[in-house]
Amino acid sequence: MPTTPPEPDAIPPVWFSVPDGFHSLPIAATPEERAALADGFVRELFPNGDDALWASTAPYYAGMGELMGSCGHEYSALGLFARDEGGVAHCAFNVGAVESRHPSAEAAATGVREVLVRDSTNDVRWLDLPCGPAVSSVTLREFTVPAELAADGEETKLRAGQIQIHVPFPTGPYIGVFTLDTASMDYWGEFCEMTAVVMQTVSFSPPQE
Repeated sequence: MPTTPPEPDAIPPVWFSVPDGFHSLPIAATPEERAALADGFVRELFPNGDDALWASTAPYYAGMGELMGSCGHEYSALGLFARDEGGVAHCAFNVGAVESRHPSAEAAATGVREVLVRDSTNDVRWLDLPCGPAVSSVTLREFTVPAELAADGEETKLRAGQIQIHVPFPTGPYIGVFTLDTASMDYWGEFCEMTAVVMQTVSFSPPQE
């Protein structure tokens, strides 16, 4: 899935594939484009909804798309997957880029790894992807939800995981940052495997017809 076509001085394009169950947030340059994309987004997200539901929820997701774009994300999606036991396992998946005037992709990846390993809470690993070197960082955290905010009125512990992969662009002075966040920790293994599959599809060249 390509990012938005680049304009002068914009981030070079990158292609990748995501599985069914990912719903792309409406990131676009103008309010009109975001509104049109948001309308399609809510119809895809709520296929059994009606015009009233779609009309009431589309502005919220248009705003989410604007927020994600303002944070520098080139792509942002909600991942929703049916659980065998009922309910939905969910995640957020974002792709952005940071400027890095690295002399080579290998040098950039080495520098990223040296920075990330300084935090002992990160599980940092070097990756050799088809598109080139990359560095992954996995972090697990536990949060306390106050009783007044918990559904059952009792203080609750919430665990969440983040997978972040830094992929230096060989075609320009940027590092792509692919991030998956989830609180569905009982499906953590599946999300790790899914992210690994997505990263195998990353390419800085247009896909072959």
